[in-house]
Amino acid sequence: MDAVSWLLLFYSLPCWGQEGLHPGDQGAFQPQSALTEMEFASVSSYRGPGNHDFRGNKELPIILWWSAGLFPHFPADTERIDCNYSSCLVTRNRKVQLYKRTAAIIFYGTDFRAYEAPLPRLPHQTWALFHEESPMNNYVLSHGPGIRLFNYTATFRRESDYPLTLQWLPSLEYLLQPLAVSLQEKNRWRRAGLAPVLYMQSHCDVPSDRDRYVQELMKYIEIDSYGKCLNNKPLPERLDDTSTATGEDGEFMSFVARYKFHLAMENGLCSDYMTEKLWRPLHQGCVPIYRGSSSVADWLPNPHSAIIVDDFSSPRKLAEFIMALDSDDTEYSRYLEFKTPSKITNLRLLEGLESREWGVNDMSKPNYLNGFECYVCDQENRRLAAERTHLRNPDLHPHPPPKMANNSHMGCSLPRPGYGEVEDIPPNDGWLQMWPQDYWQSLDQAEGLDSLIRLNESDPALLWNHIQKIATRRARGH
Repeated sequence: MDAVSWLLLFYSLPCWGQEGLHPGDQGAFQPQSALTEMEFASVSSYRGPGNHDFRGNKELPIILWWSAGLFPHFPADTERIDCNYSSCLVTRNRKVQLYKRTAAIIFYGTDFRAYEAPLPRLPHQTWALFHEESPMNNYVLSHGPGIRLFNYTATFRRESDYPLTLQWLPSLEYLLQPLAVSLQEKNRWRRAGLAPVLYMQSHCDVPSDRDRYVQELMKYIEIDSYGKCLNNKPLPERLDDTSTATGEDGEFMSFVARYKFHLAMENGLCSDYMTEKLWRPLHQGCVPIYRGSSSVADWLPNPHSAIIVDDFSSPRKLAEFIMALDSDDTEYSRYLEFKTPSKITNLRLLEGLESREWGVNDMSKPNYLNGFECYVCDQENRRLAAERTHLRNPDLHPHPPPKMANNSHMGCSLPRPGYGEVEDIPPNDGWLQMWPQDYWQSLDQAEGLDSLIRLNESDPALLWNHIQKIATRRARGH
């Protein structure tokens, strides 16, 4: 059943406030005793335009946030949310895990560990995944058995149910800000001895192996590297603090804006995973030299706003291209034309910014955490309504089909060397010993957890036994 059919089915049902409970639902929707220990706050400042859900708190489905440190409500532990089409109770109190009314559990991908998953997995509950961070934080989710554990997803991939692809781009106005430092001033700094290219990273050991590429690039072009990785130049003392970079400190931003080119290298390579490393240079009016998302061209302001590393056959060829641009103000300026609104020609980018339901520093829209929990709430209420309709008339209304995520919702590839072939890397190389192994070990964990769930195990500590059994069968060719 497609999304439109689901919507029609949902609206064909009686209003929530007018519909009595089906006898078969009584057990699922009766108040649980431990709920009396909680206080439910009501968010009454906003009710979605299609929300006619006037049920009391004791009748609403419950959504449990599993990650203790991630609950987008303050200061409550439990909250009523009134969303676009329906209402739910959301909580971080794990006492409700086994309740019949607990319809969904939301997990934060960075904190999700196979050996800590809530077991047994109950057949009436859906699992939802919120994961906006780098694939390096949890490669379990980049394997089919891992991502298929979830019914709903909010990830950086455009194919996810609630896409966060442009999470690092606050607004179109952020891109259109005037140049922080004029080209004439940049050229003056060049003549004063500044390198054409800036590199600033302090997280050196990452799956994308970016330092290996930059180290090779340094053989052919001058690069000022201020971070801990490949450092060859000290930062001014006041700026020698990572918070000045992450917080977009004004003095820090002015300092880096003097450079004509910024090496913008993501820590993980995954389709649609783009961070401030791309958007910040564009905001400042510097040209990003980008390596990360293979689909980055789909989101750039226009086809001539960034230099894509993978478009060049070697670091030497890339260096030659950068040096040619550095000496040609007319060609360099073409990369800054997107600062004029009419030169932003990418309709996908414009439509993505316009249509996203959540906002970044925008009080008129929910943040993406609250937005996703409301997405899950509405989906779960639709699912429960469809199940009730099926119970009333199974011949006329089939059981709603299960929804499951797939590799297009995450699907990050095996880490590969930043430069050269993996066969040429010494066996004792730190990157080689860590990231490819982490990728494959994560597959074992995903398959082990899937095995635990299929066997209805209740002790996640048994994961390692299941991994060993899977490895043994694999070794025997099964």
